[in-house]
Amino acid sequence: MPSFAYKGRNAGGQLVEGVLEGATPGTVAELLLGRGVVPVEIRETRKAAIASPGAGITLFKPKVGHIDLLLFSRQMHTLLKAGVPIMRALMGLQESAINPAMKSVIQDVREGLEAGRELSVALARHPRVFTPFYISMIRVGESTGLLDEIFLRLFEHLEFERYMREQVKSALRYPMFVVIAMAIAIVVINIFVIPAFARVFQGFGAELPLMTRILIGFSDFMVAWWPLMLLAVVGAVVAFRAWVATVPGRYQWEAITLRLPIAGKIVSKAALARFARSFALGTRSGVPVMLALSNSAQTVDNAFIARRIEAMRENVERGESVLRAAISSGIFTPVVLQMVAVGEESGALDDMMEEIGQMYQQEVEYELKTLGQQIEPILIVSLGVLVLILALGVFLPMWDLGKVAMGRK
Repeated sequence: MPSFAYKGRNAGGQLVEGVLEGATPGTVAELLLGRGVVPVEIRETRKAAIASPGAGITLFKPKVGHIDLLLFSRQMHTLLKAGVPIMRALMGLQESAINPAMKSVIQDVREGLEAGRELSVALARHPRVFTPFYISMIRVGESTGLLDEIFLRLFEHLEFERYMREQVKSALRYPMFVVIAMAIAIVVINIFVIPAFARVFQGFGAELPLMTRILIGFSDFMVAWWPLMLLAVVGAVVAFRAWVATVPGRYQWEAITLRLPIAGKIVSKAALARFARSFALGTRSGVPVMLALSNSAQTVDNAFIARRIEAMRENVERGESVLRAAISSGIFTPVVLQMVAVGEESGALDDMMEEIGQMYQQEVEYELKTLGQQIEPILIVSLGVLVLILALGVFLPMWDLGKVAMGRK
């Protein structure tokens, strides 16, 4: 559908400009008059043609973040519940939006509604902002007339996702910081500390212990080849990111993260909590089970678990029950499977899945609270081994050299 740039006067006599989609200039004029804007000029154009001269060369183009979508859902619920027409609600959100990217998205959605599209269709024009799960829920709200309630449920779901994601990141931040600090300490010791001791030991001309010779040899290797080692580390990071960017690479890496000693449990339970909450939200809102499974698979933020949930959907399509499909997926505990069985038998599967999501959330919170206690023994052992190696390599030869000097006296 063509786009038309327009200029007009509002009820206050102020000049307003913008772009609307319409079949003909007359259609655009009718839309403007319906808004209370008297058109002055309407001409067919492309949206890019009215952009500012520097808009196409922006180096850091703003993006719609999770918090923007969170606020949009909450504000839409509040406005629709208060009886504000959806067009006026979108116009108000567009004017109050701080993020230019979100402002542009809302404007396009509003223009899509003015062109006769449904809200779900207008939102689907922005797949990077609105997920298929979000679109599916809006479609259910349109068909049931409970759009304000759907926006509230989406807000709660997005808030839950944000909380879980931040909790998982905070859980992984501390061990990663400690590992990086230990790696930096090893590099500094091998490049600056051990060479100084090596020069002292060489002055005595005595035979050094095996551990000392290993440390000095490794230090000499790092001093001589550190540029290539740094290049290799950078190359490994780039290669790893390129590998994870591929579909098979991401699947394999996220399957590995689930088997990590401590972080794996947290990542797995957080992903299953998101799945259970989104599945319960979908089925409770009237989404068919197979579509709810497919949509929920896109919310877990883990390719391995998402593929297992897609396999559940395929089994349900073949006529299996949700319980049998959950058993074959191999990602749920016996307690969860028992709750699924009770929910399926009683016809309250959505309530049981909501309880499963809450249970996983509580377990994640407990794991995060006890994370320091779980990591502390590993860090103590690692630091102890590092100190022991340094002590054997540095202080043993000094002890031997001291005894030799005492013997000469």
